[in-house]
Amino acid sequence: MKADMVFEGGGVKGIAFVGAICCLEENGYEWENIAGTSAGSIIASLLAAGYTGKELRNIMMKVDYKKFLDKDKVQSIPIIGRPMGLFGEKGIYLGDKIEEWVNNLLEKKGKTKFKHITKSGKCPLKIITSDITKQELIILPDDLIKYGIDPMEYEIAKAVRMSISIPFYFKPVKFQYNKGVSYFVDGGILSNFPIWIFDVRKIPAWPTFGFKLVDDKLSYTATGKTDVISFILDIFNTMIDRNEQIYLKDQDSVRTICIPTLGIHTTQFDISKEASLELFQSGYHSTDEFLNTWDFQAYIKKYRMKNTR
Repeated sequence: MKADMVFEGGGVKGIAFVGAICCLEENGYEWENIAGTSAGSIIASLLAAGYTGKELRNIMMKVDYKKFLDKDKVQSIPIIGRPMGLFGEKGIYLGDKIEEWVNNLLEKKGKTKFKHITKSGKCPLKIITSDITKQELIILPDDLIKYGIDPMEYEIAKAVRMSISIPFYFKPVKFQYNKGVSYFVDGGILSNFPIWIFDVRKIPAWPTFGFKLVDDKLSYTATGKTDVISFILDIFNTMIDRNEQIYLKDQDSVRTICIPTLGIHTTQFDISKEASLELFQSGYHSTDEFLNTWDFQAYIKKYRMKNTR
């Protein structure tokens, strides 16, 4: 069975998506098109390169996520490094280690550029990022044309790096092109859950499944943390978590797999192996429950038949 898949952002909580993928694969599903924002873009790119759910499980369970919190000499200075990083680099961490890690994994499959996963002129992978200079939602690789760049020659890991740049947390990507410079940050600012991205006017031949991370955890400031970083992260989480959650339409919510994230924070990079496994299991069980009630034909009859008249 075919399906398009859309993964939202969520930092380390994205481990839960791997459990969801494993469940879908065990139930006979194969992806056709796949999209992701931020952490979701990492999962999407690795799937597009040919990784299976089982392979991703082995990878994610062995990762030391703390290594992704890379710093330059200024950011590494005790006490004053963080504020100096914010003012100098516009982020307290570089984010380069994530790009390097993703690229290494893609190299193992021999698929580092968008042309390597494109078939018959169509790229099945869509990565969401935000151009804050132009104040636009950018879909990669498609929108690279706007910058005079050949989408097929662009590196997937660089696109992922653009998408995962949590504002003020990771350094934004300075993108130079023939007409100037743009700064790219986390795609979640403008669309953290682009479940609409593969929709067609006619009756779809297969479903699109959205994967959404949900939690009732307290914010950083609600727990008494009032430092600048906690304040910034609460602002960012409010933007990405509440924005599309409120306006999710019925026709979208019925095809969305909501995965409890068990109180894990987006930037909890010191996550334990036990917590990682719990997130994986949460993704697996949530998807299993969803599939027990999912009826594609009923979805078409209720939500798509009227749109084709």
